[in-house]
Amino acid sequence: MFTKSEAIYDAIYSTMKDYAKEAEQIHALIQQYKQSAGNRLLDIACGTGGHLPFLQEHYSVEGLDLDEQMLAIARQRNPGVIFHHADMIDFALGRQFDAIICMFSSIGYVKTVPRLYQTLQTMRRHLLPGGVVIIEPWLTPQRFKPGHIGTVFVNEPDLKIARMNTTEVEDGISIMDFHYLVATPQGIEHFTERHEMGLFTHEEYMSAFRASELDAVFDEAPDKLMGRGLYIGVLR
Repeated sequence: MFTKSEAIYDAIYSTMKDYAKEAEQIHALIQQYKQSAGNRLLDIACGTGGHLPFLQEHYSVEGLDLDEQMLAIARQRNPGVIFHHADMIDFALGRQFDAIICMFSSIGYVKTVPRLYQTLQTMRRHLLPGGVVIIEPWLTPQRFKPGHIGTVFVNEPDLKIARMNTTEVEDGISIMDFHYLVATPQGIEHFTERHEMGLFTHEEYMSAFRASELDAVFDEAPDKLMGRGLYIGVLR
């Protein structure tokens, strides 16, 4: 995952994400679907915690991520917020929430359908009756395009970044090899990362929700977040 690029993660994704706007969209969906009375929210695969300052206006928030360096940035950004170092597949926090979110296609990192099912069951165990789970999916097999070349550029006074990647598919896993060229006043650095994410079908997502006793809908939501749609499940 982001094993080498944590320090520049926010600089890269600030070029394509508006966390304040996204947080308001997430809040509106939670209020539309949530039936529990509380306001405890868990952000799974929270990364550097970009949504949490805005969601904290409405909820008692906590974050969870597998990357310690990401969590270090999140803690600095969100003093006083509880963060958990754990895997989304099998975490056990010993308490339940009114809303659980997993944004920016992070669910793809579980890679396989059995692990997708396990992840949804883990989320369900941490959800209060009437609580809501919202997942922003990764691309489906039909939408992912092998051979696509991606580029992102950052042009700040003391930071220049060029990130380029190629794409391929192997055994149902999308593979993206990212190459970073990073320039600061201290010099120029080049490094690579490989990201592997499972390509799940719509029916596989819906079946995972149903198997976890969550009443699910798919909101295509082309105008929300990254435009990949949102899976929303409620625990009856």
